[in-house]
Amino acid sequence: MPHFASYDGTQISYRMLGDGAPVVCLPGGPGRAAEYLGDLGGLAGSRRLVLFDPRGVGGSAHPADASTLRVDCLVDDVESLRRHLGLQRMDLLAHSAGAVLATLYAAAHPQRLSRLILLTPGLAAIGVYPSREQVAAAVGRSEAEPWYPDALAAWEKIMGGDLSMETFRASRPLFYGRWDGAARGHADVGVAERYLAARQGYFADVVLDVPAIRARLSALSGRVLLYGGELDPMVSPAMLEAAAPLFQDASVVVQPGAGHFPWVDDPESFAAAVGSFLG
Repeated sequence: MPHFASYDGTQISYRMLGDGAPVVCLPGGPGRAAEYLGDLGGLAGSRRLVLFDPRGVGGSAHPADASTLRVDCLVDDVESLRRHLGLQRMDLLAHSAGAVLATLYAAAHPQRLSRLILLTPGLAAIGVYPSREQVAAAVGRSEAEPWYPDALAAWEKIMGGDLSMETFRASRPLFYGRWDGAARGHADVGVAERYLAARQGYFADVVLDVPAIRARLSALSGRVLLYGGELDPMVSPAMLEAAAPLFQDASVVVQPGAGHFPWVDDPESFAAAVGSFLG
């Protein structure tokens, strides 16, 4: 697995998958190794995916300074990766919590992005959050399922700050369009106890200056795709529509029947839509 020394000497790993022009891919979780992104529903058939493991996760080393696990500090790792790859500008795709990192990177280095894909994205950096009613409606769609009581209890613990692997795993059925064999096989990929420090440190003591971030994003001229799943309990279609005007050139796509991992729920539809955006 290739790696490079970031700004402070921490060894950061990444993996290349597929052929074509590169797309740098930031995983979510937080604290989840990029292997769970797989080939993004077959997108690697037309583009080369650069699958980035954040520090303390996957093949990347734990930093000497634990405070550098914080999402705003990881911006410098993404910039170090861009330089390592020799890219003047790059296409950047980020999933879930990774979209907070991608948004902070876009605000800090708008001239370095040609396209930005925010996939079922965390939008805290620009101050867009789900309402209680939106979350309740999305989660409640599954109330007839036999796994629902345990998954709901785990979800409520997560919302209360419990970031343990136990609650993470128990909540998983809520995040897929359907809890089938493909979803079960995917749910634990890229998850390990060793990554818990990165998971806990991602948002620890972070201060997000939303007005300043929004102002800096006005310099981002590259096209932006906000991509969601119709059934995602974390990121509603309404949130994506609210976020789109905060970018110069943003479009919204909502995949029918999909949850938080749309490339798992319907790989062909996902790869076709994202591939079309990337050209």
